[in-house]
Amino acid sequence: MEPTTTTPKPVTTTAVAVRYGLLTGLVGIIFSFFLFFAQADQSPVRWLGLAITVGGIVLAHKEFKRSNGGFMEYSQGLGIGTLLGLVAGTLNTLFNYVYLTFIDTEYMGRALDIARAKMEEKGEMTDEQIDQAMTWAAKFSGGSWMLLFGILGSLLFAFLLSLLISAITKHSKPQFE
Repeated sequence: MEPTTTTPKPVTTTAVAVRYGLLTGLVGIIFSFFLFFAQADQSPVRWLGLAITVGGIVLAHKEFKRSNGGFMEYSQGLGIGTLLGLVAGTLNTLFNYVYLTFIDTEYMGRALDIARAKMEEKGEMTDEQIDQAMTWAAKFSGGSWMLLFGILGSLLFAFLLSLLISAITKHSKPQFE
């Protein structure tokens, strides 16, 4: 009997994107929970969440290339990163919705109070303008608007990140072999 060598089977962009989107979303949920728990969600530390998304996209690209002979076209990387962002963003948005709607129901009031205080501190707006801005912010910061803006924002953000990351991580097959 001949020894068989195991070569990795090619995987689809969708399979890699969904798998790593679920993993990235789970890590993002844990990160968000700690930010909410430590009440650090308004601090600069929240931008570390960007590293989670970038890391997820880079790892997904690496896995795809490993399973496809070391090659990945730019468009494949863009698709992986965008779909990964949609999956991870949907999970994170659903977590935030559940957390803010059922667990910490006072959060949005505190966030709006902080926003009002910052606007008043700057002194660039009249009281009427601040009241109008707060009315709009309250209207679009809850319920289905939060879900819509969270998912669409995650999708757009992942697409923009993927444009850059895919340009760096791509490795096209030579055309003349």
